[in-house]
Amino acid sequence: MPPTDPSFVDETSREDEGRYLLRGRQDIRQALQWLVDSKALVSASLSPGNRTFPTAVLRVADDDTLLIDGSADDSVNRSILQAHHLTCVAQPDRIRMQFQLHGLAALDIDGQVAFRAALPERLMKLQRRELYRLKVPVSQPLKCTVTVPEADGEDRVLQLRVIDISCGGVSLALPATLGEASLPRELDDCLLHLPEADGIAIGLRVRSLSRQLQPNGTETTRAGCQFSHLPRGADAVIQRYIFRMDRQRSARERGNG
Repeated sequence: MPPTDPSFVDETSREDEGRYLLRGRQDIRQALQWLVDSKALVSASLSPGNRTFPTAVLRVADDDTLLIDGSADDSVNRSILQAHHLTCVAQPDRIRMQFQLHGLAALDIDGQVAFRAALPERLMKLQRRELYRLKVPVSQPLKCTVTVPEADGEDRVLQLRVIDISCGGVSLALPATLGEASLPRELDDCLLHLPEADGIAIGLRVRSLSRQLQPNGTETTRAGCQFSHLPRGADAVIQRYIFRMDRQRSARERGNG
């Protein structure tokens, strides 16, 4: 696989990137065809260098190649041929799509410059709802029950405050009595307590730990967790909760305006 531009995963951690990457040839073809059908604007950045130009995916061919539009600026077209690769970004219907193209070759289509390249080996597809994280109001707390094994073989059951939540995971406030070293990276027996549902049995994978100083001077540890397991329909319940709380927040802000 060609080297990856560090900017390729700029909206997710490298540990999480696999959740959003399409690798199957048919999935990638369908995503690119959507760009063709929607006539989506694509922003292409040349690497090396920081030159960016607007383009569009013109065609996804049967031989696993695609065509993109060239630039009206001949100097840009020359730079495309010299570039190691292009990083292309589009946001049709508020969904961010990002991919890289290598080995571009110029051709003439009805007097206009276009470029042919092999289909990308992978394509990132990020839905905005997956990125949005709702900060849970302190006045309407949300809890998550987790089970942590102790050194003596017993299990310790904790109810942790949910700091924020998205369709992809939660951030939890850890008590001072729980050392970071004693927190396992996989939390399989958890219950997420949402107002409109019984406890939802979930699995969590701890992705990050960070210490935060609170306004009162105390220090807390924040655990950023990804859902490793959700029962069927749970994502819709979580989404409804996020929408409802966000509407309430917006209503309060309008009332105070």
